[in-house]
Amino acid sequence: MSFLIGMDIGGTNIVCGLVDEGGKLISKIKQPTEAHMGSGYVFDKISRMIQELLQTAQVESKDVAAIGVGTPGFIDPVRGITVFASNLQWTQVPTAEEIGKRTDIPTFIDNDVRMYVYGEAVAGAAKGYEHVLGITIGTGLAAAVVNNGELYYGGRYMAGELGHIPMPEIPYTCGCGLQGCLETLVSATGIARQAREQLEAGRASIMNDWLNGDPVDRITSADVSKAYDEGDPLAVEIMNHTGKLLGKGLAYAVSLYSPDIIVIGGGAALAGERLFAPMREQLQRSVYKGYWERLTIAPAQMIDDAGIVGSALAAGRRLKELRGEAV
Repeated sequence: MSFLIGMDIGGTNIVCGLVDEGGKLISKIKQPTEAHMGSGYVFDKISRMIQELLQTAQVESKDVAAIGVGTPGFIDPVRGITVFASNLQWTQVPTAEEIGKRTDIPTFIDNDVRMYVYGEAVAGAAKGYEHVLGITIGTGLAAAVVNNGELYYGGRYMAGELGHIPMPEIPYTCGCGLQGCLETLVSATGIARQAREQLEAGRASIMNDWLNGDPVDRITSADVSKAYDEGDPLAVEIMNHTGKLLGKGLAYAVSLYSPDIIVIGGGAALAGERLFAPMREQLQRSVYKGYWERLTIAPAQMIDDAGIVGSALAAGRRLKELRGEAV
């Protein structure tokens, strides 16, 4: 039996999983990335993690067909290079080559969000749908499109930056340099930002009681969700505003790509209906009914494992394409 390895390299942790060819996750391990030690140190750690994973599962490396790696930032999947990843402080790093030479296993890399959405498209909430739009709402807001099992990349592999659509009603400057980017509000950090600013401005809220004199910087998006559940007017206002903004942003993507399904994942997506209800309402008002009537909206199914399974299966597909085999 042949296996695949999927990896998710983040700024904080590395998660490595063994996957069978059907997409079943057999086992996984997680360790801190320690990116400050340099890329060489991280690649050596990855090699050790793979050895540990295989030993635990009693699988030999010769039985692993390929390794797939999802990393943040701008990725060149054809050359296997991490062009720029701010969370890792990597620029023009030959990630696929470095991992491949340490493991002697064909290695392929891609953007972590694309791998997350690919996992949900082929083995998760969107399995069976031909045209998939997936978004992740976390520290930022990103998206990917999978059509008939194939990822859409765009020029220079830069498609999917939904979070960098400027909105005229958003006053903030984004880290990318643009004014009014959607992710400055539609993200875990954006939800917390709205709450903090309103509390600093003197708005009444149950969240004030939770601070116990601590600075408002302590407030998180999870606190806003909790306050929402207790009927806090400010929290309800923030979630409604954020959901409507997300609906406006998704309207552009739906009209451009005409997906069968939108899969929503990421940490902030755990807000669920608090966020999704106003998003659906706004989206329905903002797109032609022909799009809306055939559209399914679903939460991610695989949660933390989507990126591992997605990167593994994508690597297996790319290996077959290189060998000229049917996929």
